[in-house]
Amino acid sequence: MVHFPISLLLVALVLEIIDWKNKSDKLKEATKILVWIGAGSALIAVAFGWLLANEGDYGGDDLEIHRWAGMATAALSVLSAYLIGRKHVSAFRSTLFLTVFGVSFAGHYGAMLTHGDDYLTSVLPSSDSKLSPDAQDADFVLTNAGALNDQQLQDLNVEVRTILAHNCYSCHGEAKMKGDLRLDSKEAIMKGGENGVVVVPDHPDKSELIRRISLPKGHKEAMPTKGKRLTEKEVNVLKFWIEKGAKWPDGKEKSIYRVAALEPRMPVIPNASGDIILPVDRFVNVYFQKNQITWKPVVDDRTYIRRVYLDIVGLLPAPERVEAFAADGRPDKRELLAKELLSRNDDYAQHWLSFWNDALRNDYSGTGYITGGRFDITKWLYTALETNKPYNGFVRELISPVKGSEGFIKGIKWRGTINSSQRTEMQAAQNVSQVLLGLNLKCASCHDSFISDWKLEDAYAFANIFADTLLEINRCDKPTGKIAGTRNLFPELGEISINESTEKRLRQLADLLVQPKDGRLYRTVVNRIWAQLLGRGIVEPVDMMDNMPWSQDLLDWLAADFVANGYDMKKLIYTIVTSKTYQLPSTSVKEAEDIMASTYKFTGMVRRRLTAEQFADAISLSFNPIYGDTSIVSKLLPERVNTKLPFARAALVKNDPFLTALGRPNRETVSTSRTSQANLLQALELTNGDKFTQTLKRGAKEWKAKYPTSDSLVTALYRNALGRNPLLKELTTARKILGSKPDEEGIQDLVWALALIPEFQLIY
Repeated sequence: MVHFPISLLLVALVLEIIDWKNKSDKLKEATKILVWIGAGSALIAVAFGWLLANEGDYGGDDLEIHRWAGMATAALSVLSAYLIGRKHVSAFRSTLFLTVFGVSFAGHYGAMLTHGDDYLTSVLPSSDSKLSPDAQDADFVLTNAGALNDQQLQDLNVEVRTILAHNCYSCHGEAKMKGDLRLDSKEAIMKGGENGVVVVPDHPDKSELIRRISLPKGHKEAMPTKGKRLTEKEVNVLKFWIEKGAKWPDGKEKSIYRVAALEPRMPVIPNASGDIILPVDRFVNVYFQKNQITWKPVVDDRTYIRRVYLDIVGLLPAPERVEAFAADGRPDKRELLAKELLSRNDDYAQHWLSFWNDALRNDYSGTGYITGGRFDITKWLYTALETNKPYNGFVRELISPVKGSEGFIKGIKWRGTINSSQRTEMQAAQNVSQVLLGLNLKCASCHDSFISDWKLEDAYAFANIFADTLLEINRCDKPTGKIAGTRNLFPELGEISINESTEKRLRQLADLLVQPKDGRLYRTVVNRIWAQLLGRGIVEPVDMMDNMPWSQDLLDWLAADFVANGYDMKKLIYTIVTSKTYQLPSTSVKEAEDIMASTYKFTGMVRRRLTAEQFADAISLSFNPIYGDTSIVSKLLPERVNTKLPFARAALVKNDPFLTALGRPNRETVSTSRTSQANLLQALELTNGDKFTQTLKRGAKEWKAKYPTSDSLVTALYRNALGRNPLLKELTTARKILGSKPDEEGIQDLVWALALIPEFQLIY
């Protein structure tokens, strides 16, 4: 229903883009008619949507968002129609734009309700093959005419459940049961739905399930009703399963999803070969040989020093430091440089503070801080980074908090009405699992997960560890009357006492998670650091550690070595940045999504854009400070920090439109990676934003007074910004911009142009 008003209003918006004054009377009238019809159909869509919600088996956050977004946009559409009738052109255009956006937003959530959360991704070409690795290897399927042995039965069961999970659970699973039919267990499948049984063992020709999935697309009884249909192979697998008696093996079911090993593993380090000496490089060499990838020469000194400065302390190297490093003839100068940078404790802390602020959703202002519903951890976090607190102690104090670190697990106490999955106890469960263990409990906080084996009961049992009183399980925000008790996500690590106080339970949980035998905790953090330094994790996404790594041995060795070295974060970083692998030339991808592709091949660091804080600091160092000293959140930091700041670093200031545009995330949610792709908002901020413009104006005055000639100004600017002298053609171009005697406007233009070139904006 929503597609009709969207189409009409989009056409009206396109017509409205044509200047109103120059538009013909017929076009004006057509626009009015389209808007009025669109408004009327939007109201009808809202009415039918409300009825559908009340009569159907829908619930949860998506329903509420869809309901209220639909009502709001219907009201906006009526307002648009009113304004066009009154010829309030400017106001009409604004409300029309908001209406088109709003009705599209409401329609998106409506589609999620009726067709499942994956209604978009399920029709992408990349989703054609969703069978598990084990299932794809089940060669006996479709070719076996005899009885199945136990292993074949197990493999067939995995394949059948995989097909059903990816194609049917969104409508016929634990969260939603259209037609009173569930397909996520043997008992439910054999029971059937409101129209009777759907599977008749030994008889695929009599099974309603096979009839429905075999119907042509568009047939009113075809299933799935929307999105991508099952492939011919998938249909044949289900037929084969029913033909063989629709058997379901007894005992514990094998997961249809990949589940990474929990225990640590120290793989044998491969043999050295030539200059492939360090352990990291030896593992990568095995990977290169397997994938027929040739080692390339390492980057030059100027590229390396800029790269490692930005990665370890987040700053550009001074031009004099670049020259001295390039002239240094010592064979171990890169190792010495890494050690020197890692010893700059405050610079290191000021840079890595942004990474951990994002992950631990710690900010300096925002929701909850004024009302006392949220607690700042900045001082604790800064000190932990500055003193290089061992990671096991770091995690222990986040989970079983000391004074100053409690903000992470206490989360945000939202004002007003919230759903059950936003309770502070559930936030703690979600955040600990995501940040520290690389797994997603957010879906399982509302219903059994569609993308993993985690169940609603698992999420509540884990959340109860953080709760003062046991929580009642809510499924899609509806109370079930059940209580889950308390349980660690990985019982192999040990159990949590249900009768202990919250404080003691948190201490127990912290002790269990930081054990050396919790390989997942340490694989997760080394993967995050690898991704931060090389642009792409060994496992991607970094919050889904059950995904296949491109090198399991490298990941396991890094985690085991990290533990063996006393959980020392700086030693981990040193191990990576001194490897030949880190020093390889950077690479790029054609499309952003290629980085996440399962077919990704590692060949070196992925070229990436400076973060918001790195860019701001680079401008501050090379030209003029963006922020003044009064911008620093001094009261939140250790007292000594102000005396150790080279300038007002962007990591220590409150978020603003400039930093937001350049990618600093909203820290009301966990953010463990930032996009490196340029976007329109960034371009607009750098071309028209007030913060950047005012910085250029202030700096231009000082540079004009300091450098009276164009050549001296250009040379100094290039050395500060790029660590090199300008080329002749660059100097010639700059002279044209500045003239013989630079003026302030010309200096602003030159700095602006220099700040936008890839050599400045990218880490190569």
